Amino acid sequence: MKIALVVGARPNFMKVGPVYFELKKHSRYSPLLIHTGQHYDKNLSEIFFEQLGFPKPDIYLGVGSGTHGVQTAKIMIAFEQFLLQEKPDLVLVAGDVNSTIACAIDAVKLHIPVAHLEAGLRSYDRRMPEEINRIETDCISSMLLTPSQDADENLIREGISKDKIFLVGNAMIDSLIQFEKKAEYSKTMEDLGLTKHSYALVTLHRPSNVDDKENLEIILDAFAEIADKLPLIFPMHPRTRKQLSIFGLEEKVNSITNLKLIEPIGYLDFIKLEKYAKLVLTDSGGIQEETTVFKVPCLTLRANTERPITIELGTNQLVELNKYSIFQKVNEILEGKCKTGSIPPLWDGHTAERIVQVMDNFNYSFS
Repeated sequence: MKIALVVGARPNFMKVGPVYFELKKHSRYSPLLIHTGQHYDKNLSEIFFEQLGFPKPDIYLGVGSGTHGVQTAKIMIAFEQFLLQEKPDLVLVAGDVNSTIACAIDAVKLHIPVAHLEAGLRSYDRRMPEEINRIETDCISSMLLTPSQDADENLIREGISKDKIFLVGNAMIDSLIQFEKKAEYSKTMEDLGLTKHSYALVTLHRPSNVDDKENLEIILDAFAEIADKLPLIFPMHPRTRKQLSIFGLEEKVNSITNLKLIEPIGYLDFIKLEKYAKLVLTDSGGIQEETTVFKVPCLTLRANTERPITIELGTNQLVELNKYSIFQKVNEILEGKCKTGSIPPLWDGHTAERIVQVMDNFNYSFS
């Protein structure tokens, strides 16, 4: 049984990796790893193959950057050629990036069933490109692998057959649990002069935050206030760095005392910084989940989230995008007024095993 597993952007690696390794344990499966090249910076993609022990991809499409339309089209053109040549029995896509929907459309049009890993998540904000990718991928997939009960409920409300929905848990947490001990050997905290629980970790890359000058300035003003309380460590996404330059905000960000800008870092370095942060400020989806498992307070700089389980059960809070709201929430955490949270069901490190069990019983005839 030939299974094509697609990775494209940084979060995909932590989700697809455990499934790839689990499939390799079983002789009845032949997994093929396809890297679209949507993220091509070494620290955003290549390092995952080194740190997670992946082999080099069987296929590297090398699509690079571009507008949503250009990038999606380039992926579809390249991935279609792979499908016509290899004729896999199943295509597994993960998450909500352009690679996800592009490869799913290609597969379905060639009558190859699609499994969507992390299906059913909804922010109900269609201004987010990721929301469109999620909805469309779920609509055309034959196997919907969900991380939490709320995702199942979303799909059922949208009229998707229960026969296609499989609650398996969170594959990204498989990676987190697997590599947590190895991450302890990271020297990044020592290199940055940090001690445990003495700093805030920042990630920022969503278009709503970094492509809007006014919003980006609001966030930087909040960072300036927070930095008087504790250091901020900011591994800066290439997109964010580019926007700071376009908006002429480089001097503003460089003037913030106690805000340390660093290049994107590897997975092991990042999860060590995340685990020992006093708090995390982010607009990332996956980080909301990881901080919930680590029980680290997380402030999500967004009006909504497709991962409400991290708010209902975990340590995550949404924060209104103004300087005072952000600063107030940080102060509450520093004063000990923060959620301790609990880990959602099935986020236990065994998601990949459950996914392979689903594949064992799946009807691979296209319908």
